[in-house]
Amino acid sequence: YLMTFRNATIVLFMAILWTGCTNTPEANKVESTKLDASLINNPRSATATDEVLAQLATMDFEDTAHDFGRMYDGETASYDFKFTNNGKAPLLISNAAGTCGCTVPNYPHEPIAPGASAVIAVKFNSASKVGLQNKSVNIFTNSAKGTHTLHINAEVVEK
Repeated sequence: YLMTFRNATIVLFMAILWTGCTNTPEANKVESTKLDASLINNPRSATATDEVLAQLATMDFEDTAHDFGRMYDGETASYDFKFTNNGKAPLLISNAAGTCGCTVPNYPHEPIAPGASAVIAVKFNSASKVGLQNKSVNIFTNSAKGTHTLHINAEVVEK
């Protein structure tokens, strides 16, 4: 009886695996919003020439730091960091991440054409952050520089 129960369990387990791993056309669909990987190619390296770097996108900010000044514990504030792609290729931002969960960037997910401008909005939540705060946001791109860093500061005081 034990051997039959064991065999039945194995067969049932195999059936679940087989039906769960079917390769349907729906499972293979790629979202239409995904970018072609060839657009993200960045030839920047130790051996890249000035001519190669001059053909890439740029990410030129009006300013890379903002001071929110004095804030009360629990307040939120936001600042728009404006930038322009002064390069020769579309600018792609693959990710933007704050150094803390209290600092949240919102960035464009579509390519920024050469000559076009856009904004990265950075929201800071001061809850439980009493004291001087220095936070940063790292932005990962296909620009000639690669990674860009934005900084925010605030003095958070108790209510």
